[in-house]
Amino acid sequence: MPRVKRGVQHNKRRKSLLKKTKGMMWGRKSKIKLARTAELKAGAYAFRDRRAKKRVMRSLWQVRLNAAVRPLGLSYSRFMDAVHKAGIEVDRKILSTIAKDHPAVFEAIVAQVKK
Repeated sequence: MPRVKRGVQHNKRRKSLLKKTKGMMWGRKSKIKLARTAELKAGAYAFRDRRAKKRVMRSLWQVRLNAAVRPLGLSYSRFMDAVHKAGIEVDRKILSTIAKDHPAVFEAIVAQVKK
């Protein structure tokens, strides 16, 4: 059997690894052994935080809505209960965006909910 030389694949794999860790600090951007572990950890953190981001954003929307409805005489929980009972099918993300960008429209929604 002929001898198989794998230098090209070896270099390609290392080069792609270093491309992924470019911009990291200290030896993680230039040393293969450190770069490999750094890339694995980065991937694990990215996977975890794509799910954590959803929790963080939902809490942000809740804080925004609470801040928006307090001057109008409601609390966040009473407002959301009233929204569900009024049959308004708008989620927290859209409501918080409306409250932030269009306060007059949000006040109209709160007035509709209060009835």
